[in-house]
Amino acid sequence: MQANRLNLSLALKFALREMRGGLSGFYIFLACIALGVAAIAAVNSVSDAVNAGIAERGREILAADIRFERDNEALTGDELAYVEDLGTLSQSVTMRSMTRLPDGSDQSLAEVKAVDGLYPLYGSVISDPAMPLEDALGEGDDGRYGVLVAPLLVDRLGLSVGDSLLLGSAELRVSGMLEQEPDSLSEGFAFAPRILIGRDALEASGLVQLGSLAEYAYRVRLPATTDPNAVKTAAEEAFPDAGWSVRVSDRAAPSLSENVDRLSEFLTLVGLATLITGGVGIANAVSAYLESRRRAIAAFKCLGAPANMVVAIYFLQIMLVALIGIVAGLVFGAVIPLIALPLLSSLLEIAIPAAIFPMALLIAALFGLLTAIAFAILPLAAARDVPATALLREHGFDEGGRPAWPFVAAAAVTLAALAALAIFTADERFVASVFLASVAGAFLVLRLVAVAIKWLARRAPHPRAPSLRLAIGNIHRPGALTGSVVLSLGLGLTLLVALALIDGNLNRELSRTLPERAPDFFFVDIQGSEVDGFRDLITQEAPEGELSLVPMLRGRILALNDTRASEWEAPPEARWVLRGDRGITYDADLPENSTLAEGEWWPEDYDGEPLVSFAADEGQELGLKLGDTVTVSVLGREITARIASFRSVEWESLSINFVMVFSPNTFAGAPHAWLATLTNPDGSTEKNAEILGSVTRTFPTVTTIEVRAALEIAGELVGQLATAIRAAAAIALIASVMVLAGALAAGNRRRGHDAVIMKTLGATRPALIRAFVYEYLILGAMTGIFALVAGSAAAWYALTQIMMLPFALLAPVALATVGGAIVVTVAIGLFGTWHLLGQKPALYLREL
Repeated sequence: MQANRLNLSLALKFALREMRGGLSGFYIFLACIALGVAAIAAVNSVSDAVNAGIAERGREILAADIRFERDNEALTGDELAYVEDLGTLSQSVTMRSMTRLPDGSDQSLAEVKAVDGLYPLYGSVISDPAMPLEDALGEGDDGRYGVLVAPLLVDRLGLSVGDSLLLGSAELRVSGMLEQEPDSLSEGFAFAPRILIGRDALEASGLVQLGSLAEYAYRVRLPATTDPNAVKTAAEEAFPDAGWSVRVSDRAAPSLSENVDRLSEFLTLVGLATLITGGVGIANAVSAYLESRRRAIAAFKCLGAPANMVVAIYFLQIMLVALIGIVAGLVFGAVIPLIALPLLSSLLEIAIPAAIFPMALLIAALFGLLTAIAFAILPLAAARDVPATALLREHGFDEGGRPAWPFVAAAAVTLAALAALAIFTADERFVASVFLASVAGAFLVLRLVAVAIKWLARRAPHPRAPSLRLAIGNIHRPGALTGSVVLSLGLGLTLLVALALIDGNLNRELSRTLPERAPDFFFVDIQGSEVDGFRDLITQEAPEGELSLVPMLRGRILALNDTRASEWEAPPEARWVLRGDRGITYDADLPENSTLAEGEWWPEDYDGEPLVSFAADEGQELGLKLGDTVTVSVLGREITARIASFRSVEWESLSINFVMVFSPNTFAGAPHAWLATLTNPDGSTEKNAEILGSVTRTFPTVTTIEVRAALEIAGELVGQLATAIRAAAAIALIASVMVLAGALAAGNRRRGHDAVIMKTLGATRPALIRAFVYEYLILGAMTGIFALVAGSAAAWYALTQIMMLPFALLAPVALATVGGAIVVTVAIGLFGTWHLLGQKPALYLREL
């Protein structure tokens, strides 16, 4: 071999020859790479598959080429004429209302969808028994209109084909069960089972009245040569203040696509965190492997191999092993979606293609390769510095010096490339940047925690028990496992604690705290002529109940300070205020569940210019201040009001709250509906059922929402989301445990020398076992305590600052975290070192 010359082909030959002995020592390495790559590949493949399924069936999912939607106000005049001229038009109305049995024995909230004779323009409605939609919804000989009912409502009310179902003022005939409607996926999540009726049946029910909460949809089948996106752009330019939302077939279910993309991005980042955590295991595995190959490295140098040739040989070996792990991860990442897609297809009711998505696999492979390179470079620097004399004599295990700057620079460049790949493949690049910065900060903090533990151990008083004294010495000595153990377990445990506390607090809030603070019922669409009778009925049914009745109108913000709402630069978290219709009210007094944050409330007899009180947080997010003006469209009129005050609103109380409360003179004489809540001290299930039945029978057009049932549905949704997040956290924890096993395995040789020397000096096997147990016990406890503190802080921030919910430290989570960390550390530590205690001293002493 010639000095200072690098022959890559020769280095590859030596690398392949060295690998003939198998992959012993690289199993943790392979597992870390394969797990992270599989997680990223599977998540991105599922996301691509769902989005592909939505794109392929866009027309059926939308039941149109383009769909216009507006809340609480039907299109009229020029707007309706414009939509009608685009192509074949189908109209529908969707709203919530109470359905009930004719004998009054039971009732249930339902999502009512009233369609015309042209629905659906694409796809088909599937019913049981099968029949044409016109026959299912048409008027029968007995004068009853037909209705298709979701299976859940059929079971809930015990319905059969031919039974009568009351809706508002109409008696309907159950024609069958609604098995599938083509556009259900594009309409989002429903909090109640669906019923499908015709437009004539809706008119007969009398549900649509002044102030009714309804969504009007206009589906259009365009001529074959017309581009839906061009139509959407033209419509928004022609009617910028129409307040409608427009969807096209290639974005048929934007909410679902966005949620899938966000969840995919989150899980991808968790997978990346798993890979980075596994990177510590990679570094440990490489260090352990190179330590075992010291004699071979020394032999290469004795034969004249330059240092760069030695580094190249082992770098190529590590890359070959990494490729094996990456391929294994890609195989699992490609197969897992194929297994999961049939379940997703049934849940989402769309055909999701079973296919391989090369881009998702390529991104996962790049993540795995860059991670392997980044964390293998610095350990490889040690191979360059192994002296040729190591062939004749085993050298000590003192911690080496700093790696040469080229290795540090190469590692930094690779980590930067890894971060760039994560950021530029993410839709929310800021979130990805913050996440990566948090992971880097966590690694730095964990390193500082390890240093602090060593410092404390070094200054701890010397106990009399030899085993305990040896354990404390092992924590702070050169080459101690402290850094590896804390780094390995700390990140995964911290993530698991944070997610467990968030999940536990959310469930606690939904199951206990919110029900205690929230009203028992919401009553919607109470007409002005019904207010007195409604109040009398509630007084009779719940004499001790607290009834709150407020006027409610529907309005849309058109402008802020003479700037159109569509042009106002609002942050993402505040855009909902400017989007679509909004409930508004008026009041002479400050609402009970609000406090004045800034400004003054108007006098009871105020009769000046229109004034408005704005929710403080939302106003601040929009950049509003006292004296600014807000222009709203209410009942076809444009009204401009000046902001007189800002209110702190307790949204989490689930009481009646509004973003905007106007002075009473603003809507003097305007017709409107009423909204009510009832808090009943005797809120038993039986009593609530009586109230629900009585209101539904007496006021059939009033929609009653039982808050407890709504919270149960919300709890189920949170539980499903939490399951996915817990699974992601479990993957990160598994990676942490594997890294811990690798770290302990990397120190086995050093542990073997220590055990032999101690036994030679008279230490017994039980004494050594006690020393190891004490050491792992202390390290596990300290890591668990750190994870508990850091995870609790992260959960506190997420709950109190982002979700605006109270935080409570849950004792079971705390105990499980610390106890789990101790058990895992002690178990893996003893499992890895048990066999070392039986080694013959001669095997090690002859090398000293």
